[in-house]
Amino acid sequence: MTQLRNIAIIAHVDHGKTTLVDKMLLAGKLFQDHENPGELIMDSNDLERERGITILAKNVSIRYKDVKINIIDTPGHSDFGGEVERVLNMADGVLLLVDAFEGPMPQTRFVLQKALELGLKPIVVVNKVDKLNCTPDEVQDAVFDLMANLDATEDQLDFPTLFGSAKFGWMNTDWQDQNDNIYPLLDAILEHIPAPKVEEGTSQMLVTSLDYSSYIGRIAVGRLHRGTLKQGQQIALVKKDGGIHKGKIRGLFVFEGFQRAEVDEVHAGDICGIFGIDEFEIGDTFADIENPEALPSIAIDEPTMSMIFTINDSPFFGKEGKYVTSRHVRERLKKELEKNLALRVETTPSADAFRVFGRGVLHLAVLIETMRREGYEVQIGQPQVIIKEIDGIKHEPIEELTIDLPESVSGKAIEMVTSRKGVMLSMEPKSDRVILKFEIPSRGIIGMRSQMLTATAGEAIMTHRFKDFEPYKGEIPGRINGSLISMEQGKSIPYSINNLQERGKFFIGANEEIYEGQVIGENSRPGDLVINVTKTKKLTNMRSSGADDKMKLVPPKRFTLEEALEYIQSDEYVEVTPDSLRLRKIFLKEHDRKRARNAALSAE
Repeated sequence: MTQLRNIAIIAHVDHGKTTLVDKMLLAGKLFQDHENPGELIMDSNDLERERGITILAKNVSIRYKDVKINIIDTPGHSDFGGEVERVLNMADGVLLLVDAFEGPMPQTRFVLQKALELGLKPIVVVNKVDKLNCTPDEVQDAVFDLMANLDATEDQLDFPTLFGSAKFGWMNTDWQDQNDNIYPLLDAILEHIPAPKVEEGTSQMLVTSLDYSSYIGRIAVGRLHRGTLKQGQQIALVKKDGGIHKGKIRGLFVFEGFQRAEVDEVHAGDICGIFGIDEFEIGDTFADIENPEALPSIAIDEPTMSMIFTINDSPFFGKEGKYVTSRHVRERLKKELEKNLALRVETTPSADAFRVFGRGVLHLAVLIETMRREGYEVQIGQPQVIIKEIDGIKHEPIEELTIDLPESVSGKAIEMVTSRKGVMLSMEPKSDRVILKFEIPSRGIIGMRSQMLTATAGEAIMTHRFKDFEPYKGEIPGRINGSLISMEQGKSIPYSINNLQERGKFFIGANEEIYEGQVIGENSRPGDLVINVTKTKKLTNMRSSGADDKMKLVPPKRFTLEEALEYIQSDEYVEVTPDSLRLRKIFLKEHDRKRARNAALSAE
């Protein structure tokens, strides 16, 4: 087992994790420099490539100096914390990657805390030392302080540090001494990361990840803690509730490069996959058939937010999607629960709606976007934070918010956060920018990103991480402006939009198909306004049809999925179909909305 190392790579979003893994694969001679140098091999999912973030943890391995190194690339965003927590169980050490300019960020802290609690040995990599104004030595000190704050042990605090640039493919122990390869990093892994500790006893493997093959079905992935596994061996599956299923290993594989390589035998310490028993879930243990002993299951942080998923019942339902019924949506959510650990689904009194719980707007938006690309049509309600009763007192999730922005606009940002019950913790100048730290209820962050970017001319960089549940902080003012609602179904006419432009901002362009009750813009005043944009101009012998050429329409505001979810009010839905995103009222007819408003007032 001295010829094996298991490492996870952890870092804040966009600090260069996936780029570094790609360069390690190059160094391990796994492939030649590929044709598209800007394309990352590890982020293979379309959504990951578009957003530039890692969503799913992935396993690869390289061989260096006759040692096999299993590398686990983890997501950096705290919304995908469920992914990180379970894959760290497979590692013996971590590479902590930090940007040489930004230093440790909130998500760095979040993932590092998990790794230190598991007793993993860190190697610090200060990346992007080619950036202007970067301070690699100060960043190294900041990482040491962060580890000390997180109660790292003496051994963990005695970490080696490497400096370099993953983008340009070099690493060294001195940032001023640039070389042309990343071998110093691979040497540090062999020297400082311990080989897997193997206990004596019968075989035990904790299922920490799922893989799927349309050819052989579900595959359990995890690290073999002790013993050996052989092809064709009888094995017991110990469930989290103590139940035991017995079966036979029909196939075993390990990771070689990107591929799954089938093997006859796996020894303790290696990361492997088993197929043959389908009843497993993440957190179950594969154990010896004669003496089945379970490993401690994985504890995952609780969800902090929920949204209603319901079938699409708008006038345009079924025009673009293949899967539109509640049965389809139920089965898809059930399938997602198998591998998405931080997700929960509850049924509601309505047979067509489901309440889905997750770690944040991004976590749930990625699920919705994936479903949309698979051909599903759904409607999503306003995100709601989870309120808990602790000792008879209402508690809500609180987040630590960090905003990096130019000093000249910091006043606007502070005002915006404090109006949403945020409390400022610190203000740190960094060249011509400042880094503001706040504690703020999760409710306050919903919908703030787009307003913050508008107020700071797109300069603010916001990051946040879940901290804890604290007593309820009171009401937070929501969106003041009302909605512009379509009165008719039909095509939007440029003439009508032009006449109504001073009423507010439009979300639709000219000649788009719209329906009654669709939210087509934002009112410039409080309160909703029902308008008709399907009205054509009446032509007379005094007014010709060609006199409208000089009309200037303001370009409509187009939402991304997250922006739409954060924008809507409690009486609105986002209609998500494979090709369109529409905002709509839950009740499409004006008299139904009035009746619902009156019922809500009388209930109070």
